[in-house]
Amino acid sequence: MSGSRWQQIGEGFWNLRGSFRVGGLVEIGTHLSLVRLQDQRWAFLDAYSLDDEQIAAAEQIAGGHDRIVAVLNLHPFHTVHVRAMHQAFPRAQLYGTERHRQRFADLPWADECTEQSALHRRFAADLVFTVPRGVDFISANEQVHFSSVLALHRDSAAIHVDDTLMCLRMPLPLRWLGIRELVSFHPSLSFALEKRAGAAAEFREWAEDLAEDWGHARHLCAAHNSALSAAAAGPGGLRPLLQRALQKMNGTLKRHQRSWG
Repeated sequence: MSGSRWQQIGEGFWNLRGSFRVGGLVEIGTHLSLVRLQDQRWAFLDAYSLDDEQIAAAEQIAGGHDRIVAVLNLHPFHTVHVRAMHQAFPRAQLYGTERHRQRFADLPWADECTEQSALHRRFAADLVFTVPRGVDFISANEQVHFSSVLALHRDSAAIHVDDTLMCLRMPLPLRWLGIRELVSFHPSLSFALEKRAGAAAEFREWAEDLAEDWGHARHLCAAHNSALSAAAAGPGGLRPLLQRALQKMNGTLKRHQRSWG
């Protein structure tokens, strides 16, 4: 989104809200994060076509253009801005999913894919990653964008997530009633679940682990369509919001189990 500014979410974690319109009409938003690593260098999470002012601001945050050393593309179907991001930061090591590598075979990709444990180990000092289980990571139906690589930045306790989780800021009248934000899983879950026995149970277990292991996080930055702090979430922070997001999927998971086991 031209003119959008970087916002500091937490210690060493900045986020920029971008524009993405479904069918060119409905604005659902997208985002890009810039995170500090322990060696005081920086990495982008995902990609966006930045204007000159946004690039200059990122360089100022990082302490120079060369301090930004990596671009990690985390959603296999978020591809619109990949080339522009590499052109803006050509010396940053480029990481992506297998689908990114196939779609942009001419770009200088690192050996590790972002969905692979080798990449997760490389950045383990600064970031924790998780990939949903029981669902197709790269769906044969290109309209199903449920799965992605989720990242937790250790220093800021901030979660960066694309389509898998959505964070919707409620209208002002509902906020007056104490209903601040709604966190939910992407509605395409029913299409993303693998067509086999045990898939729904595996996804449920993964989502329960996510709430347990990452529920301490203080911030949630979702592509669609806002960022949420634990303070804004209310008592209990993010854990109850993640648990409720899973509860709202109970019907979907039960229907899948009845059909596939």
